[in-house]
Amino acid sequence: MSLDPEARQVVIDALSQEPDPERLALWLEVRGVQQGQFVYDLYFQAAADAAEDDAVTEDGDDLVVVVPSGSVDRLRGARLEWNAEGEGGLVLVNPNVPEPEGLGVPSEVLAAGTGGPLGSRVTVVLDQIVNPSIAAHGGRADLVAVDENDGTAYLRLSGGCQGCAMSRMTLTQGIEAALRDEVPEITRVIDVTDHAGGANPYY
Repeated sequence: MSLDPEARQVVIDALSQEPDPERLALWLEVRGVQQGQFVYDLYFQAAADAAEDDAVTEDGDDLVVVVPSGSVDRLRGARLEWNAEGEGGLVLVNPNVPEPEGLGVPSEVLAAGTGGPLGSRVTVVLDQIVNPSIAAHGGRADLVAVDENDGTAYLRLSGGCQGCAMSRMTLTQGIEAALRDEVPEITRVIDVTDHAGGANPYY
């Protein structure tokens, strides 16, 4: 779990308005599933309330982030970002999805994670090449799983790409082409997005 600089500053500013801010931590947890997506709670609570098996991270000298133990795996690799569109707001970008087997990811591939050599290279391409490009349309692509043996990458699209009639073209002509160019070991890219899961699930 990480915060981009803009999101971190927003949290710090909000924390400073709380009574006894030095006692408080930013708590983030998954509180359920709605329309095929995780639903989150984000709040301030005393850092001392964290249990031994909760994930507690010190982000610099002035911010403690707590993820309750039941949400740790569901939020692994997630980022809290600031979206400046409209009135602006915090956006949680989470590569994890509920019940991914139902969306076509084999359980053994999912269990292997995305931190292997191939998965790490795919993530870099998504972060540095693909997402800056599709962000202009409010879209985003995240790696859910990768089969290090046969080179299959499972992606989840969000924002403007989720539910979009053009998402298939974006995937095949844009994202998949970029991944194959940069990571030749990728043999195919499979979209595991729940495209029916809400009007704009990214926000």
